[in-house]
Parts: sequence; structure tokens; C-alpha cells
Amino acid sequence: MATIAPTDEAASFTCDALLDAARQRAGLDDFGDTWFLEPMERYVEAVHREARLTPAGYAAQREVVVKGLTSRLRMMADIRRAPEILEEQVEVAGVILGLPRTGSTIFHRLLAAAPGMTAIRWYEAQNFAPFPNETPGDPRERRAYAQAMIDGWLQLSPELVSIHPLDPEAPDEEILILGQMFVSTMIEGMSFVPSFARWLDGYDQSRGHEDLKTILKYLQWQDPARRGAKWILKSPSNLPYAELAARAFPEALLIMTHRDPAEVVPSYVSMEAALYKLAATVDDREVGQFWSARLAEWMALFEQARARIGEHRFVDIDYRAVARDPVGQAERVLARMGVAPNEAALAEFMAGNSREQRPTHDYAPERFGVDMATVREAFAGYRARYLS
Repeated sequence: MATIAPTDEAASFTCDALLDAARQRAGLDDFGDTWFLEPMERYVEAVHREARLTPAGYAAQREVVVKGLTSRLRMMADIRRAPEILEEQVEVAGVILGLPRTGSTIFHRLLAAAPGMTAIRWYEAQNFAPFPNETPGDPRERRAYAQAMIDGWLQLSPELVSIHPLDPEAPDEEILILGQMFVSTMIEGMSFVPSFARWLDGYDQSRGHEDLKTILKYLQWQDPARRGAKWILKSPSNLPYAELAARAFPEALLIMTHRDPAEVVPSYVSMEAALYKLAATVDDREVGQFWSARLAEWMALFEQARARIGEHRFVDIDYRAVARDPVGQAERVLARMGVAPNEAALAEFMAGNSREQRPTHDYAPERFGVDMATVREAFAGYRARYLS
């Protein structure tokens, strides 16, 4: 097992130093409710104990943390100046959940492309507060920041281009925002911190979703054209923590995407290995061992939660049906959300966003030590219920 020698970057990766860096960058010091300090402290401890970050990895994770804290400081200042932000009326009509690699990204973007719908954009998820002196309606600097992130990722891990479509303007996951508050599965997705993942399973993350609702109001206030539109959210974090999303958005339809775990698990393990490669030295087989078991845990947590939430909240979408008729499946969901389908708009989106426009994703399970017989056994009940 490779180890990383202590560096200045590692030594400065402390809660106090990260909070001070955000204060200096923003020129502000009011974080609002500091509930997030507990998960932040747990995360920082886990990083030092087990993440095996390279010096560049520590620098990258420092930037992730500091930019999130900076956005929080800037948002709190904007709310003090413009308290009407909190009066914005935001309607979350749908929340997509399911195992990762189930076609949820393209389906999310397809639904968001319908007239009357909106979603968090990738560049907004990276910096949800405007930069200083940003002209309202012209977030070009935040877009440039997001594009530079993507360019850097692809330089370090070129295979990402075949795994996940990265576009600063495209709709993306609220997990990226929640992760900046040190809750959601983004933490374990970007850093190899198994002990933190276990701790988070038992932590009350509801305050993160309360802050997320404020951030949605803030984003809508920044772009008044969104007023009256229905929001569509999406995140794999909604699978193990389904009740959080269900309670936070009680009127939202819960849209569960399904795909054979024999395809999902090795695909996601491959994605995680590529993401960890950006910042750490974690063996591919160790990634495979952790995530094969973790995805099964997510599903077990979800199955218990779905029974408590109630079937009336859910609609199920089969990956195979989306592949055959994406527009038809989107129209079915939009109708459930009370949105008039627009076949022409949906078809136009699909014409420019087919999977064939990206390189093939190769995710041979042998590379990661994933035992497919074990995977099939772990998900036998799921397959029988949703994919038979």
C-alpha cells in the first residue's frame, strides 16, 4: 500500500486553516449557522487517516472546501443585503434517484430541457454565489472556472470523458453543493474515506437539505427567468438517503432509474477509480472491493426507506426503456409532474446528446477485482423486483 509523506499542503489541511482561507478570499466572516463544522471535522480527520492524497490532491481538496465555504460567506452577505432572496418561491417537482450509472444523468438533462423546467447547472454547483463584481445575468467568470476544472480533470484522468459528460452549462447534481457542506455521498465519491462514509450513514443530514432549499432560492434570485419554472434535482446520494429528499421536498415525484447491477457496479467502480486517480494513490482493487459492497449497502438502505416513504411517491424508469424511447419515457414523467410534454423540445435535446457522441467506456470488472457472482447475489432481490 502506497503512503504519502507529510507535506506543507497536508499540514495546512485543517478546519481552522480552511475556514480562515475562505474568510480571506471572501473578505467576509459570517458563515451563518455553523452546523456543518461537525461533519467538516470528521471529514478532515478521515482525509488525514485514510484518503492517501498526493500533495496535489491536498491542494485540490483544499480548493474544493475553500470555494464552498466562500460561496456560503458570499450568500450570507447577499441575503443580508437582499432579504427578499428568502421570499423566492421554489417548486421542486421531481427528484431523480437510483444507483449511479443507470442513465440518470441523460434523463435528468432531458427532463430539464423541457419547457417550464429548470435545474442546477454544473458551474453553479461549483460556485453557487456570484463572484465579486459579477454583472447580474453574466456569470462568465464562474463558467470559466468550471471549464478550467474540467480541463484539469481530463488532463489527469482522460478516461473521464468516456464515463461522465462534463459541461459547465449542463444540469448536474445537487450532491456537488451538499458536499461543500460535508454531507452527501460526494465526500466518499471524491475521497477514499470509508470511515467517514460509515459515520455519515448515522448522521442527521437534514440541515444540509434545509440549506439546499435556501441555495435554490438564491440561484433563482440570481436568474429571475427561472421564476415559475419547476426544478428537477438528481443525485445518487438520494438513494441511500432517500428519506432526506422525500421530507425536504414533500411534493416532489421520486423518479427511480434502474439498470442491471452487473453493468452498474463495474461501471461505477471504474468511475470512482478515475476520480480517485485525480488526487490520491488508491489501488484499483481496493476501490473495487469498497464500492462493490458500498453500492449493495446503498440499495439495502433505500429498500427500507422506500417502504416507509410509500409507493405513491415513486415512478420507476428502466434504463432499457430510456434507450429505446427516451422522449416517451420523459413525457411519462413530465405528465406525472404536471408539466405539459413538448415532444419537439425533447427530441431536439436528444439529437445533440446521444451516448454515441462520447468515447466507449471500458470497465472490465477483472481490472478492479470485482466478483460478478457476488454482485449478482447481492442484488438478486433488486433485479427480481425492478428488472424482471
